[in-house]
Amino acid sequence: MLLNLRLDGNCLHVLCSTKTLPIFPLDKFPPIKKLKQSYVPGTHDGDKRPPQRSTRNCDRGIGTVAHEVFAGKNLLIVNPGDNNRVGKSRIRDGFVDKRAGDVGFSGNGMVGKMHAKCSTKGLSYGGCIPAILEALDRIDDVEEALSPWAERLSSKERTIILKEQTRWERAVEIFEWFKSKEYYELNVIHYNIMLRILGKACKWRYVQSLWDEMIRKDIKPINSTYGTLIDVYSKGGLKVHALCWLGKMSKIGMQPDEVTTGIVLQMYKKAREFQKAEDFFKKWSCGKPFGTLRGKDNKVESHVCLSSYTYNTMIDTYGKSGQIKEASETFKRMLEEGIVPTTVTFNTMIHMYGNNGHVGEVTSLMKMMKLQWVPDTRTYNILISLHTKNNDIERAASYFKEMKDAGLKPDPVSYRTLLYAFSIRHMVAEAEELIAEMDDNNVEIDEYTQSALTRMFIEAEMLEKSWAWFQRFHLAGNMSSEGYSANIDAYGERGYLSEAEKVFICCQEVNKRTVIEYNVMIKAYGIGKSCEKACELFESMMSYGVAPDKCTYNTLVQILASSDMPHKARCYLEKMRETGYVSDCIPYCAVISSFVKLGQLNMAEEVYKEMVDFNIEPDVVVYGVLINAFADTGNVQEAMSYVQAMKEAGIPGNSVIYNSLIKLYTKVGYLSEAEAIYRKLLQLCNKTQYPDVYTSNCMINLYSERSMVKKAEAIFESMKQRGEANEFTFAMMLCMYKKNGRFEEATQIAKQLREMKILTDPLSYNSILGLYAVDGRFKEAVETFKEMVSSGIQPDDSTFKSLGTILIKLGLSKKAVRKIEEVRKQETKRGLDLWITTLSSLVGIQSNIEKL
Repeated sequence: MLLNLRLDGNCLHVLCSTKTLPIFPLDKFPPIKKLKQSYVPGTHDGDKRPPQRSTRNCDRGIGTVAHEVFAGKNLLIVNPGDNNRVGKSRIRDGFVDKRAGDVGFSGNGMVGKMHAKCSTKGLSYGGCIPAILEALDRIDDVEEALSPWAERLSSKERTIILKEQTRWERAVEIFEWFKSKEYYELNVIHYNIMLRILGKACKWRYVQSLWDEMIRKDIKPINSTYGTLIDVYSKGGLKVHALCWLGKMSKIGMQPDEVTTGIVLQMYKKAREFQKAEDFFKKWSCGKPFGTLRGKDNKVESHVCLSSYTYNTMIDTYGKSGQIKEASETFKRMLEEGIVPTTVTFNTMIHMYGNNGHVGEVTSLMKMMKLQWVPDTRTYNILISLHTKNNDIERAASYFKEMKDAGLKPDPVSYRTLLYAFSIRHMVAEAEELIAEMDDNNVEIDEYTQSALTRMFIEAEMLEKSWAWFQRFHLAGNMSSEGYSANIDAYGERGYLSEAEKVFICCQEVNKRTVIEYNVMIKAYGIGKSCEKACELFESMMSYGVAPDKCTYNTLVQILASSDMPHKARCYLEKMRETGYVSDCIPYCAVISSFVKLGQLNMAEEVYKEMVDFNIEPDVVVYGVLINAFADTGNVQEAMSYVQAMKEAGIPGNSVIYNSLIKLYTKVGYLSEAEAIYRKLLQLCNKTQYPDVYTSNCMINLYSERSMVKKAEAIFESMKQRGEANEFTFAMMLCMYKKNGRFEEATQIAKQLREMKILTDPLSYNSILGLYAVDGRFKEAVETFKEMVSSGIQPDDSTFKSLGTILIKLGLSKKAVRKIEEVRKQETKRGLDLWITTLSSLVGIQSNIEKL
């Protein structure tokens, strides 16, 4: 889904991938200029050139004919769509013979009018090869197609013919034809090609049959044979089987050559088994048997000169496993060996360093690369991506410009990466300029980017442009269901319900409504607090042939529960349960929480019991909600009953549960129980996580009420060190010191509170005023009262009680204090002024007397 769009790395794998070229027995290495000639051991063509292996994919889209062997029966199974016709055939050496005479088939057992779809690559060959490939493409019967060259095909020409087949069925027919001719002898290279073709088609029984045939005919497998088998099995998802072939290779004492080693490394890398890849490489490069482990001190002394491909593979493996140092050392060793890094090498290193925040190394590598190679499009794509991730959009844009100035044509990844970066930063002008350039170059804008641009216009409050942008893709008729969902979500998340509804209607016009669009529209109604519309849309789904799914029910239940409509949410929860979509307690928890919020604890318990009756197990969150609800009401018995139920269910307590219990114990004054829970809470914590402020304040409150000064001080000092002590923490400590006659400590706390300027509650001010009144600090009391009034905090009766005590101590009669208070109650502002004037006057007189 494209909801809550984020840049999906899977969609940009070309951009950031350091995937190197695949190693096949017939692939060509890119030309590399070396300072020193490196010999690749065991090259498969008998020369010192890197092996060449075919990289073309097998055409799996053609499924008209499928040959299989079932329990020794010879069958030719045709596509069921073709009237389920089945004809007999003959099988030799595990393969279908070319003689079959059922109606509807040509003489070679193929459906009439079927062509081999040979690659046009044949045009690049000289001699008779292009004509042979064209004939095989045009004529179904192999005998007829190859008859002009029947006895004149060389081993190399037969190799090319087999290699150029794009369908495994056709390759098998040609291979069988070659075997049927006595004047042709097939060698191990021909068998390697067939193993690859059949392996890529995942025809594992045929692969095994072909291997058995090689053994029977005493055709010795070579290094590339095992490499081919390891490669096709690992890419076919059968890593265990691939390792078995590696084991067979080791068993006969054959060491993998560099190409086969590269295949094994790629297999481990793909499986993210980086340590195994490293171990294998180290053992192989040291020339050790595969049964041995790492050498002493984990060091490697290589006795072979490696190609750039192998170095690239190991650098990429180290990079993906986060071993930056090892990757750098491999790169350094590559340079020391005189192997010139390729563009792939630099791209891999730049990507690795960039992803790990080593920007300086990226710059150095770019300078080095430009001395030897011209950066390619992928290089610039990596740089653009890295700098956008590091929020250096200007640098990313400069690399985009540099790429074009260098004569390189940006690809879709280049444009999409930069365009997405502009969109999420609301750089509208830059985004529009880039869109115009993409349009001029006919670069398609994908749906992910389209929805990101829609969000950009919406967040920039350019609704008309956002709608025109959506219309462009809607009217083109290429938008998928996911695309419509993303646009509905873009409008809905920001509360633009009418626009979201218009997109929803457009989706209906093109008949692309699925449950996804309904879910997102219901979500949009929930964000917009339009619960009735959400329910109406839900009820209309079935009339359009769209059935609600689990997500639909969950969304609606959550919307209603969070909107304080738990009774209605409960109705849909019942429907959800009846359809079998309730698999966990999450929707029940939402309804329970809603009832708790409204103070309807009886209904919350009823839903809980219903959930248990239907064998839906509560989780720690459900228990936490109920325990906290009863802790707030001070109902120890009910709260503890859920604690016990949680223990019986084998669910361990968490910080939320423990905090709720401490809150409960504080309310009812259970010190020892609170201490026991607090100790458990501390055990759950670490150096970066501590009990929350409220819980710690509860413990200080329990200790202060019992004058347990040292224990309270211990928690207080810990909170101060972490910077978590708040206004109420200080106020509780002040009250405790005052209660125990420790006025000096209390005064220090009061001073800190005033200096920190964190007083926001009348209770805190009252605590300070009460302290100053008792301790005779009348001047500080007046200053504190003025601060309280000027900060906009309304004094209460407790405030004036402390101030009245001060006036009486200064000699004013109780009757006069009562008159001032009466004035305040009748006229608040005049009364406050009178309080301040009277206090200031009397405190000033006392101050002058004290000076005399």
